[in-house]
Amino acid sequence: MIDIKKLLHDVEKTKEMLPTINIDCSLVLGSGMSSVIANLPTELILDYKDIPGLGSANVAGHAGRLVIAKWNSLNIAIFQGRRHWYEGAGWNPIIFPIILSKTLGAKTILQTNAAGGIRQDLMPGTFMIIDDHINMMSANPLQGPHHPELGSRFPDQTEVYTKSIRNILDQAGKTCGIELPHGIYLATSGPTYETPTEVKVFRAMGADAVGMSTIPESIIANSLDMQLGAISCITNSAAGISEEKLSHKEVLETTENTKVKMKSLLDEFFKLLATT
Repeated sequence: MIDIKKLLHDVEKTKEMLPTINIDCSLVLGSGMSSVIANLPTELILDYKDIPGLGSANVAGHAGRLVIAKWNSLNIAIFQGRRHWYEGAGWNPIIFPIILSKTLGAKTILQTNAAGGIRQDLMPGTFMIIDDHINMMSANPLQGPHHPELGSRFPDQTEVYTKSIRNILDQAGKTCGIELPHGIYLATSGPTYETPTEVKVFRAMGADAVGMSTIPESIIANSLDMQLGAISCITNSAAGISEEKLSHKEVLETTENTKVKMKSLLDEFFKLLATT
């Protein structure tokens, strides 16, 4: 369960460490994507280990730094990596970036992740805009006592991923010449990859890609009425679709090969977001 007193205390302590500027948007970078912000003008960089309540990123490909930067004309809080449910540290560090972002004034969250492709056209290196999700993590961050600070007891989830943000991503992709198929993202708790039989079940359920993150943060952002967008970088074909065994090394190799394309897409996205 969420320790709301500790969470809010840690957020306020972190806020004191940051420059007194209003954040327009937050960006959460998934596995292997931290380097897309290289050479970006920065106001401040903080290691996760120095941020109360967040703690070190323990997964390869997650740099574990909070960067406050100017991207085009927007003030952006960039989280280079995320914490995961399978790490066993509870919900606080997972949802911390969303609560901090809200406290800093951010109205929009953009998440990225690495995912396995289930749908046949989602080949490695493809970016997929998430239209909706299926939570197969057997847990929900809002379970337990109700905390009004996190929104309604029973949040509506008709449109978790904001249509206007998805439209901006579509427009950014067209400008950059990047094909951006849409799809449904499913998350399991991890850390094991899915089995071939599980993938068959997920496909029958309507899932197009599978991963181990993003949904808890999306649930909280939606509950707080924040605008939300999410992009999956398809790093491999899910188990049973390809005969190859799955590995985190392959995930990192694919995200490394797509970082220039992701940087181009984010540049255009933030340029368009600034005009809305």
